[in-house]
Amino acid sequence: MLIGISPVIGPDLLDALFRMGHGDELVLADAFFPGDSCNPRVIRADGIRAAALLDGILALINLDYAAPPVAMMEVMAGDAADPAVEASYRAVIDKRWPGTPAIEKVERFAFYERTRRAYAVVMTGETVKYGNIILKKGVIPV
Repeated sequence: MLIGISPVIGPDLLDALFRMGHGDELVLADAFFPGDSCNPRVIRADGIRAAALLDGILALINLDYAAPPVAMMEVMAGDAADPAVEASYRAVIDKRWPGTPAIEKVERFAFYERTRRAYAVVMTGETVKYGNIILKKGVIPV
């Protein structure tokens, strides 16, 4: 255990956060997401909810200042998502990085394509629909 690092951040995730560069993206995927089909670098965080991981991650990195640095999958026509999911992510973002722009919504298949280009996918234990979120790493503010 390292001092100051949330216990939800395992060694593989810590290594990925360290190795990511400015502008690299990290996908926090819900338990149903096809992570292994979308990206060769998959980190397991089974049983850990996405909001808890988000909080641990945003304590260690900052978000990019260019474009919307956070994205979620857009709800498909005829489907419904629990608005509390986005609200819980937004609460963490506002706590760690106030002033972050609104969360971008990305169409489902465009989200999958963006995941293919991401640095890594973290498979969480999140079981809510549309619980996927993409983070774009920024540089350390001076």
